[in-house]
Amino acid sequence: MKPEISIEFFPPTTAEGADKLRATREKLAALKPTFFSVTYGAGGSTRERTFATVKEIAAAGHEAAPHLSCVGSSRDSIREILQEYANAGIRRIVALRGDLPSGAGAAGEFRYANELVEFIRAETGDRFHIEVAAYPEWHPQAKSPRDDLAAFKRKVDAGADSAITQYFYNLDAYLHFVDAVRKMGVDVPIVPGIMPIGSFSKLARFSDACGAEIPRWMRKTFESYGDDSESIRALGLDVVTRLCERLIAEGVPGLHFYSMNMAGPTIEICTRLGRSLRQD
Repeated sequence: MKPEISIEFFPPTTAEGADKLRATREKLAALKPTFFSVTYGAGGSTRERTFATVKEIAAAGHEAAPHLSCVGSSRDSIREILQEYANAGIRRIVALRGDLPSGAGAAGEFRYANELVEFIRAETGDRFHIEVAAYPEWHPQAKSPRDDLAAFKRKVDAGADSAITQYFYNLDAYLHFVDAVRKMGVDVPIVPGIMPIGSFSKLARFSDACGAEIPRWMRKTFESYGDDSESIRALGLDVVTRLCERLIAEGVPGLHFYSMNMAGPTIEICTRLGRSLRQD
């Protein structure tokens, strides 16, 4: 069976950014993704931008999946957000722990994502399809790989329907993670997260922060290109397309593209993959 695709956006902060995202979404809609997800930051203004972006996606006839972070939040505030999404016809949620807002002293009423998943299920039953995060190269704050696997299983046991991974460029990391959780009795779909490569310097900074490994051969080759953006772009497309081809050959249920609010790289990769993708 051909894998589905899904695509992630972050909420724009300006009117100009909103216009650009609208144009980007219209281009990416041609790929017929199963859903568009929208990231979420703690705090009122970011929450409102996420909600506005999600509502616009849904109004355009697409499936929207807002991210929902719980750390620093109360049960009442999460209950209110869930009601807003239910009223807007949203059927998917990406449930995350998230990071504590700067300056916030306490973690709120939720400490971990499994508690959020459990709360969503208790409050709304099967109203939402719940996605959770998975970390093939382990969460940066995990005490050990074993602890991280146990944390993932707790999220699934709490009621998650499927998972989306942090991006990676090491196929073996994903295959090892899936094999490990299957041995623990976890059978939900685990969709690999795909990060197209446009700027290597930005990718390197982001990867260092989130714990995603850039293989040495890739890092050294990108570094050797210096400011040659065309060579960086070409290698990035080749590397990510090949990774996707290998993932599809392994039978993954889907590919989740971190678009960074750009249409070009994701469209180019999907065009190269062609008939390997499910687009109906």
